[in-house]
Amino acid sequence: MTVEHKDRPPADQFVVGVDFGTLSGRAVVVRVSDGAELAVAEYAYPHAVLDRELPDGTPLPPDWALQVPGDYIGVLRKAVPEALARSGVRPEQVIGIGTDFTACTVLPVRADGTPLCELPGLAGRPHAYVKLWRHHAAQGQADRINALAAERAEPWLERYGGRISSEWEFAKALQLLEEDPEIYDRTDRWVEAADWIVWRLCGTYVRNACTAGYKGQFQDGGYPSDDYLAALNPAFTDFVTDKLDQPIAQLGALAGRLTAEAAAWTGLPEGIAVCVGNVDAHVTAPAATAVEPGRMVAIMGTSTCHVMSSDRQGTVPGMCGVVDGGILPGLWGYEAGQSGVGDIFAWFLRTGFPVEYAERAERMGRTPHEYLTELAAGQKVGEHGLIALDWHSGNRSVLVDHDLSGVVLGLTLSTRPEDVYRALLEATAFGTRTIVEAFESSGVPVQELIIAGGLTRNALLMQIYADVTRRPLGVIDSAQGPALGAAMHAAVAAGAYPDIRAAAHAMGSARPGMYLPDPDRAAAYDRLYAEYRLLHDHFGRGANDVMHRLRRIRAEASA
Repeated sequence: MTVEHKDRPPADQFVVGVDFGTLSGRAVVVRVSDGAELAVAEYAYPHAVLDRELPDGTPLPPDWALQVPGDYIGVLRKAVPEALARSGVRPEQVIGIGTDFTACTVLPVRADGTPLCELPGLAGRPHAYVKLWRHHAAQGQADRINALAAERAEPWLERYGGRISSEWEFAKALQLLEEDPEIYDRTDRWVEAADWIVWRLCGTYVRNACTAGYKGQFQDGGYPSDDYLAALNPAFTDFVTDKLDQPIAQLGALAGRLTAEAAAWTGLPEGIAVCVGNVDAHVTAPAATAVEPGRMVAIMGTSTCHVMSSDRQGTVPGMCGVVDGGILPGLWGYEAGQSGVGDIFAWFLRTGFPVEYAERAERMGRTPHEYLTELAAGQKVGEHGLIALDWHSGNRSVLVDHDLSGVVLGLTLSTRPEDVYRALLEATAFGTRTIVEAFESSGVPVQELIIAGGLTRNALLMQIYADVTRRPLGVIDSAQGPALGAAMHAAVAAGAYPDIRAAAHAMGSARPGMYLPDPDRAAAYDRLYAEYRLLHDHFGRGANDVMHRLRRIRAEASA
């Protein structure tokens, strides 16, 4: 006979977490009593990222990144039933489903939630599609948002470190208005994909407190004023009241019940709990047991998002936002990030991996990443003679400027692919150290780093981060941190736990101190980091605007 712990739910209750990433969605079936992950399934988006052309061949300008919302429904139709079948769990044992999404990933929809790109005659209109988080074509609008807010001393601006990103809701919406006013007029709701997918699951549209606060500038009970919006553009005056405003629910709350249609898609029982939406990075913190102040979680994948809760409210330059209860109730939730990390490494393999290296890697049974990592691991710190800036996808924190671009300095005719590869790994670590130092210097202490995401598999990268930041690195136990976190929030929404802290203690897990900084390597990296900061400030703080000039030249040539 099985004896249940008196403080834990029955062992035959399960939840499903669904993580909607940049290129695919993953579903995981999780036992409520202890967080055991029974099965996972993945569904790759058929359209991936639209950054060159629409499905009908319509070309896209530079810096665009769109997606097709039907691909997200494919995750519910394919990955959820497959994970459930693999798990051996009976559908009636599942008590709830939770989701997380990249952000700010936002789309224009009709009043019933229909995406505009699915309407007749609009398949060739770029602004009718989902704008992915890494859509950076609204930088001009973001610059105006920031300049006007600073001029007017808008009180919400300091909550975002003094600058709003081109990735966030208002910049993308203003771009929509100014570049395709017809699509803007046909937009009934400007919706975060995190909320849209919950809408599709339960039939109820409710905004989650996380994206509203971090991506929608919702602070102290309100958005930026109509008067401020009118000063940006008179046609933007009613944006909040007409297209954005919606009831806001707290994280872990019940959004509604699974509809019959969504039950048919997923194979889950109609009527089970559907949790309020959340963001992939923020939902991962409880999965990594980071429920106390000062524990920063870096979710490392195509990009990196740094999230941390604190009992101190501070203004951190270049942070993506600080929101009361934005991650955990009762604490200030901070977010910062790097726009490109894994994307940078993948770009280098696409463009800088010679045929002879590919042949050697294949003979050794190694992937290209594994092969380059092995070669790079044999080097001493500084041996390659290079320094790089990790701005290939712009800079999210601390400069908040997506018109910046990447740099590799020190190349010679003797430079090898593994040299550049290692320099790029190190550059992303320097970017994280810059973020950590910004927090520390602003009176918000970072006591511990916990790493989650797919890049935890690269032991060299993890050791470089420990050495560069001079901090021990913990690693989340789960390979599916966001999906696990979404499942944990679903357990709370279903009533299995009173709050997310209780769920985290029962269902989350991380291994502290997996990678310890080496004093000698750390000292060597201090010298390289000093050079990184010189380049960082030279190109990023106005001493040399060559990156912006090159962007303008490219835009003129593309036009």
